[in-house]
Amino acid sequence: MTLPLRAEPPDPVATCRYGTVDDFAMDRFWSGVAAFLGGTANVIMQLSLRPVGYGVMESTVESGRIDVHPWKRMRTTLTYLAVALMGTEYDRAIYREAVNGSHRAVHSKPGAAVEYNAFDPKLQLWVAACLYWGVVDLEERLHGPMDEDTAEVFYQYAARLGTTLQMRPEMWPADRKAFQEYWDTNLATKTIDTRTRAYLDDLIDLKMVSRPLRIFAPLQRLFVTSLLPPHLRSQMRMRWSARQERFANRLLRVIGAVHRRLPKQARLFPMNLYLWDMRRRHRLGKPLV
Repeated sequence: MTLPLRAEPPDPVATCRYGTVDDFAMDRFWSGVAAFLGGTANVIMQLSLRPVGYGVMESTVESGRIDVHPWKRMRTTLTYLAVALMGTEYDRAIYREAVNGSHRAVHSKPGAAVEYNAFDPKLQLWVAACLYWGVVDLEERLHGPMDEDTAEVFYQYAARLGTTLQMRPEMWPADRKAFQEYWDTNLATKTIDTRTRAYLDDLIDLKMVSRPLRIFAPLQRLFVTSLLPPHLRSQMRMRWSARQERFANRLLRVIGAVHRRLPKQARLFPMNLYLWDMRRRHRLGKPLV
């Protein structure tokens, strides 16, 4: 996906039908179903940066490993998305503290072949870029291209995908043109080695859940292959045809047409549920991650 670009610099106080950068109405803009459709493809994008991939695969925080506790990891990951994009400043502060508690143990050992640290803001920038790219790609596949004003305001708003953790605001590319340059340059350098590919193939094939649920693996593989940038599709050794592309795009448009007609709370599910659950857990003094 190539993001539509604007010739002139973005207006920091620009408005669109969803509001301004400061009060963007994610509850009107977002499609919750995208979390189910695009989650695994986005994980592959993130883990294609080797320090991120090895940080996940070698993590000693067992409670956060998707291959050990898939449902808990899904909850914490989607809660982060919900908090970053829909939460208040207070929500973001308390969830940052909770995630930081888990991330403190995620760092490479001395002499490791791949060095990583979950607090590295450059790694967080890449993860945030993948999340932003994935949101835009799926929203446009489901509902059609964004208008210029919406695209501009949402881009600036989406910096919180990184700043909710340690990414500094000035690290977020200044505008969509700068982001496209960052994305194209960095995506082209990504490689997926044999170990990482095997780990990701197990995620796609739902090896971490009970056998009855693996019936959905072929459908997941279809969506994952469709939603990956071609470079990463090639790195994953995936085959893809023009016919499959047309079928996947038609299916996404149908899902989008149905989704658009749902009541707002149904359209936001499960993101609204995860945000509510995080607030409930905090109120009751339960762990957030």
